[in-house]
Amino acid sequence: MGLELIIFIAAIFFGAFLYWRESRGNGLYRFFNKIFNSKELQMKPNDKKGFVYQQTFLVRLIFIGFLFLIGIVVARFLIPIDITTISIFASMIVGTLAGTYLANFIFKSGEVIEEKSDSLEDIVHDTIEKGKDFIEDLKTKDVEEEIEEIEEKPKSEEKSARERLKDKGLL
Repeated sequence: MGLELIIFIAAIFFGAFLYWRESRGNGLYRFFNKIFNSKELQMKPNDKKGFVYQQTFLVRLIFIGFLFLIGIVVARFLIPIDITTISIFASMIVGTLAGTYLANFIFKSGEVIEEKSDSLEDIVHDTIEKGKDFIEDLKTKDVEEEIEEIEEKPKSEEKSARERLKDKGLL
């Protein structure tokens, strides 16, 4: 269990690195694209798609599965110790997929923060100003209410209920 956890965490970092590397350049994907596709079907020069970069979940899963399958086959021939089990294989694939999506989230949030950094400053400043105005409104409303209470008390002395009954002759 400990080895699988270590491999899973390492696979998350590997997936993030793989995604970052393909976001910078996709030369290997372009190479295979030129080999397997005709001139009309080849990708455009400005297309940034890679094996995991800008791919759907299923295509990422297939590419990462084949990558680790080839790696395990090579490891079985080079290392005679039997450490390549199904659970480690699954941990590597799931960890790498999680790492690619984590890297995608980090890159997208970084871009959004960069784009919105100027407007975020304005939004915070406006919010602070509105808060100050709201506090001032609360202070003035409290003072106005106190003034109205003071003015209401000395308005006129009304007769009590007992005096009104005496005036009517009921008491």
